[in-house]
Amino acid sequence: MQTRQVLAQPHAMKFFTARFISNYGNGMSPIALAFGILALPNGSANMLGLVLGSTTAMFLIMAPFGGVIADKYGRARMVGITDMLAGAILFVQVGYFATGNVPLAVLLIVNGAYGILWGVYWPAFTGIMPSIVPEAGLQKANAINSLVANAGLILGAASAGFLIDGYGAAVTLGIDSATFLISGAMVFTFRHLTPRIKNSKNTMIEDLAHGWKVFISFKWIVIVVISFSFIIMCWAAAENVLGPLVALEHFDGAKSWSLVITAESAGLIVGALIAMKIKPKYPIRFLQISSFTVCFYIFSLAKPQSLLLIAFCAFLFGITLDLWGTLWYTALHRKVPRDALSRVSSFDALGSLIFKPIGLAIAAPASSLIGLDNVVYVLVGISILAISLPLLSADVRNMSYEDSPNDKVALR
Repeated sequence: MQTRQVLAQPHAMKFFTARFISNYGNGMSPIALAFGILALPNGSANMLGLVLGSTTAMFLIMAPFGGVIADKYGRARMVGITDMLAGAILFVQVGYFATGNVPLAVLLIVNGAYGILWGVYWPAFTGIMPSIVPEAGLQKANAINSLVANAGLILGAASAGFLIDGYGAAVTLGIDSATFLISGAMVFTFRHLTPRIKNSKNTMIEDLAHGWKVFISFKWIVIVVISFSFIIMCWAAAENVLGPLVALEHFDGAKSWSLVITAESAGLIVGALIAMKIKPKYPIRFLQISSFTVCFYIFSLAKPQSLLLIAFCAFLFGITLDLWGTLWYTALHRKVPRDALSRVSSFDALGSLIFKPIGLAIAAPASSLIGLDNVVYVLVGISILAISLPLLSADVRNMSYEDSPNDKVALR
């Protein structure tokens, strides 16, 4: 299926536009929140790690139920509702940042609530695409979605440093909050594409159990999710906590780290362009091997290296990250029974992010205890093992889009 055919689908352009708007805000928010917290009178790296960890923790609690909610009540509807609610809640945080004094309790409540909404949003979002384009266009559509989303990220990240420097974290976070409201309203308009399940006799627990049964029936999914639980833990600790600390100590603070995140976002763009063309016979094997770029990115924070080298490593990892986003979700869309897609995606997200709060919470204390460089070396070692061990499994090495005689059979 050609790109123009994908874009010609009735709701494709609106969906991609909403994704761009949302990700423009998402490109700014981690930089604005990090440097906003570090600039507070009571701010510290430990506080930053705690706040970011609370978001992920609440996400992990909610994600399995979010998949059930999305499958039962309509994926596009839930994406729209959760996006708009998130925008409204985040504006509370903006008001406090505008005063220059944000109590820790406010940060934890607001970002924890955002994590709960994210736990419904993400599994709902990952299940929308098959309702917008036919199966033959899924990889192309996922690549286009990544391309426009990453364009938003790169513009948001590029804007963040200048906005924070010129107008402060409050204004930057306010723009981010507004993007949630706009994109959520846009997606909500095509809620009819993913209607509610009417007259369902299953309880939430029964639906949850069925989703789990489908999830564990795919050995390659389970292995890769376990692998990524450690990779994301290391990446989050390095990028969200150690990186801003390095930027403050050795470079030009928010502007410098904005350059690194912009470079990573540029890599996402390149990855999306590659994903539109590439057709690996064994996509998961290809993706696991390409994931070694995260090791170079994390390692570049030691010493530290030059800012340009850190940005280049971030760029390479961005390419890998987007290839994962496109090829992985294409695999899920093709292999997983449609009626359980959001539930499987929720267990995917739950497993992949389960150790992220640990990485965020221990990064700053560990760097104070044993030194930032030593923490970086430990994170690199864990990442190498997490990437390499899954390749010992034939299910991971030999997974192909084509060898799926029973993939669309629901396991009820």
